[in-house]
Amino acid sequence: MTELVIKVTTALAVVAVATVAALISYAHMLDLVRSHGETGTTARLVPFTVDGLIWAASMVILDATRRDRPVPALPGWSLAAGVCATVGANVAHGAAHGPIGALVSAWPALALVGSFELLMTLTRRGATRSATAPGGRGAGLEQPGADCASLVQPVEQAVLAEYRASLHGPGRPVSQRYLAEKYGIDRRKVKQIITAPRGPAPS
Repeated sequence: MTELVIKVTTALAVVAVATVAALISYAHMLDLVRSHGETGTTARLVPFTVDGLIWAASMVILDATRRDRPVPALPGWSLAAGVCATVGANVAHGAAHGPIGALVSAWPALALVGSFELLMTLTRRGATRSATAPGGRGAGLEQPGADCASLVQPVEQAVLAEYRASLHGPGRPVSQRYLAEKYGIDRRKVKQIITAPRGPAPS
């Protein structure tokens, strides 16, 4: 119950901050676009292209994360470009009032990007935990009437199997942080699993 309250209140706070920040950031960008020659519908729509790019890129990154697939390069570059554009536009809007004015004007854009990423983090973690919970992707590993130890064991085996597999692949082994977030367990638990004395890894 406590975890649910934390999730709900955090999500509500993030959405509220993001909404206010988005409205202020939109107003700043609209003023900037109008002051540089655009008018009418064009001026009103240009700010949406920036926030829309951030939204679309983040959704593609989120989808790749939920599917345990590598994040494509284009969404990453698009997200970076969108963030730079929205922050830069807000800085330019307040630049006439000096460094403090530029900083104050840029804050809503930074709050918007930060809130949005916090919301994506909550979504990613929720998806990871549901995947490892009974009925998720890990379902079917437990037998009817299994005790608590038998419920935990498949997760430990999956963590160890993925870590051992990464030792034989290209690059460095997967990190403990990655395994902890993917399987929804504590990093100290991951360290215990991968460092515990066991038999030799299968060839």
